[in-house]
Amino acid sequence: MRVYLDHAATTPVDPRVLDAMLPYFTDKAGNASSMHGFGQEARDAVDAARAQVAGMVGARPGEIVFTSGATESDNLAVFGVALARQKRGGHIVTTTIEHHAVLAACRFLEERDFTVTYVPVDAHGIVDPEAVRQALRPETVFVSVMTANNEIGTLQPVAKIGRMTRERKIPFHSDATQAVGAVPVHVDELGVDLLSMSAHKRYGPKGAGALYVRAGTPLAAVQRGGSHERGRRGGTENVPGIVGLGAALRLAAGVMEEERVRLTELRDRMIREALVLPGARLNGDPTRRLPNNVNLSFDGTDSESLVMGLDLQGIAASSGSACSSGSMEPSHVLTALGLSPALAAGAVRLTLGRATTDAEVTYAIAALRDVVLRLRQAA
Repeated sequence: MRVYLDHAATTPVDPRVLDAMLPYFTDKAGNASSMHGFGQEARDAVDAARAQVAGMVGARPGEIVFTSGATESDNLAVFGVALARQKRGGHIVTTTIEHHAVLAACRFLEERDFTVTYVPVDAHGIVDPEAVRQALRPETVFVSVMTANNEIGTLQPVAKIGRMTRERKIPFHSDATQAVGAVPVHVDELGVDLLSMSAHKRYGPKGAGALYVRAGTPLAAVQRGGSHERGRRGGTENVPGIVGLGAALRLAAGVMEEERVRLTELRDRMIREALVLPGARLNGDPTRRLPNNVNLSFDGTDSESLVMGLDLQGIAASSGSACSSGSMEPSHVLTALGLSPALAAGAVRLTLGRATTDAEVTYAIAALRDVVLRLRQAA
C-alpha cells in the first residue's frame, strides 16, 4: 500500500483545478497586462480569481496581491511594511516558531539596523497574547504571528493579538498558509492587516500564492519592474497559476467543514493509537491544532530514520517543514517548545488529506509502530 501523509508539504492538484488552468496555457495565453482581446481575456480570469481568493478570507478583491507563493507573500509583508514605516521606528515583533520565510526576513532586517523581539511560546506551541502586548514599543512598526504552525499544527490566538495591534495602529501580519481552506479564516474577525496564502497547500498548483493587504496599509513594493498588482508587485502575472489558486480556494470552501470533521476524527485516532507506544509524545496542543496534523516524537529514534523507514513501507511523511528538509539542525519549532535534543531529533510529522482513508490510517499506525520498534532494537 502507498499512503501519502505529507499534505502539509504539498498537495496533489485537484483535477478540477487543472481543468480550470489548462486553457490559460494554450488557447487563452494572453498577457493580462495587454490591451488587446487576448490580454483582456486573461485579465478577466485574473479578476475572477482575485474575487474568489478575497471571498475565501472575507476581503475585497482590490486587497489581494498575487505572488509566487507563501514565501514571497511573507517576504513582501515583512519587507514591504518595514521599509514603508522605517521612519516611524525600526522594531518588529514576531514569535520563535514562525516559518523560515518570516524569520529569515526578520534576521535580514536585523542586519540593517532593525531590532526584532522573538516572543516565546508555551510547551504546546501557543504564544501568549499578553507576552506580545508586553513586547510592543512606541517604535514598533510591524507584528507577525502565524495563524497555524506548519510543523505542529497549533492554532494561535490571532484575534486577541489583532485587537491589541489595531488599538495601537500597528500593521499586523499572519502567515495563514496552512490554515486557509482548512479552518475558517476571516481577516476582519482576526484583525489582521496582511495575510499570506498559497495554492499548493490546498490542492492547487505550486508557484502561486497571494498576500491580503488591508486597504490603507503601508506597503513598499519589493519586487520592481512594472506597475502590476496596483504597483505592489512587479512582474507578468502567472495567469494559469492565479486561476488555479482561485479555483482551489473556491473548491476548498465547499468541503472545508465536512473535511474538518472527518480529518479531526482520523487525526485523533492516529494520535491516540500512536501514544500507546512507550516513550511517545504528541507535539503541539491536543485540540487547538489543524484537523489534519499529527506531530509525534519517539524516544530512541531519529527523524531521518523514521521518515526513511516509513517510506520503505510506502508511507510519505516528513520530519517537519519541507523548507528545511536536509538540515542537520533540530527543528526550531520543537526546540521552542522546550523539547530535549533527543525528543526533538526523534520527531515525525504525518499530515492527512482529502484522499486519506480510515484503512490508510490503520496501515500507517501499524507501520509506525513497526518502524519505531525496529529502530529502538537497532539502537
